[in-house]
Amino acid sequence: MKKVLLTIAALLIGAPAFAVTLKIATVTPDGSQWMKDMRASASEIKERTEGRVLIKYYGGGVKGDDTKVLGQIRIRQLQGGAFPPSALAAQYSDLNLYGMPLVFDSVEEAAYVRSQMDARLQKGLEEAGFVNFGFATSGFANIMSATPVTTLADLKGKRVWVPEGDKISYASMEALQLNPVTLPLTDVLTGLQTGLIDIIAIPPIVALVLQWHTKVKYVTKVPLVYTFGFMAIDKKAFDSISDADKAIVTEVMTRTYKNFDKVNLADNQGAYEALLKSGIEAVKFDDEEFVKVRNLLLASNLKQGVDGAFSLDLYREMLQHIDEYRSEHVAASE
Repeated sequence: MKKVLLTIAALLIGAPAFAVTLKIATVTPDGSQWMKDMRASASEIKERTEGRVLIKYYGGGVKGDDTKVLGQIRIRQLQGGAFPPSALAAQYSDLNLYGMPLVFDSVEEAAYVRSQMDARLQKGLEEAGFVNFGFATSGFANIMSATPVTTLADLKGKRVWVPEGDKISYASMEALQLNPVTLPLTDVLTGLQTGLIDIIAIPPIVALVLQWHTKVKYVTKVPLVYTFGFMAIDKKAFDSISDADKAIVTEVMTRTYKNFDKVNLADNQGAYEALLKSGIEAVKFDDEEFVKVRNLLLASNLKQGVDGAFSLDLYREMLQHIDEYRSEHVAASE
């Protein structure tokens, strides 16, 4: 009887009887363009579902690092988060494929591979229990440091930041004889301030947004790691929404992430130029030394695949798509 009365009351005042609220956490600061765009999407979803689906964002890392956010998703305090691939590697390890060190030469090459494989990775993530609306790249992570990095010798022995749970990057850094230091994203700035870490590998746009650029002096622009992020919502929570409203949420959020995927690359280039204007000096990695580094990292990638860190078959398929792109690109330029 009480449930019936509540339903009638809701109808009388024009409000939805049973609204679903999706609480989403991210380390992205409030006030950033990402947060503005996401909140605009939430407003559109609220309007188009007539208040049946509400999305609430917690920005600036107020809900803790990725591990804490995932823990809160498990106990239903949150329904989702915005993550890098390493955060969900334990749930679906093949998310790491695009971020294997030095597999790509350009963002165009990566875009071609993604056109062949994105749908597969999204399906795998859903099978792992998370709904996803697409991946948004931030371009390549560059080497940023307190001292110039132009050779393999400049890397050896240095303390480099590795995200929590990113076992692939950890092993890759060890292959270069670096000393990886695992820290959550929220502690990296302090690590730079105290000298706990000497080197970070991050896209310029992220370095600017999180203010990490204030603690480095040099940037080495190499296609070290192709980076991307995504929203992941607990599938059980998403399935509590009606089919019609799920279609609206999917449409709006997919459009939003497609836009991020496009504009982030331009923003990242602009951020790189802003780094240089702020006084950070650009240095170039020696060409012969770069080949040495790439060979070491590709060997490390293969070993990790053999050891089961990700699907070796999918990794080989990705390399095949890269070869296809390079062959077509070379043929077109001749």
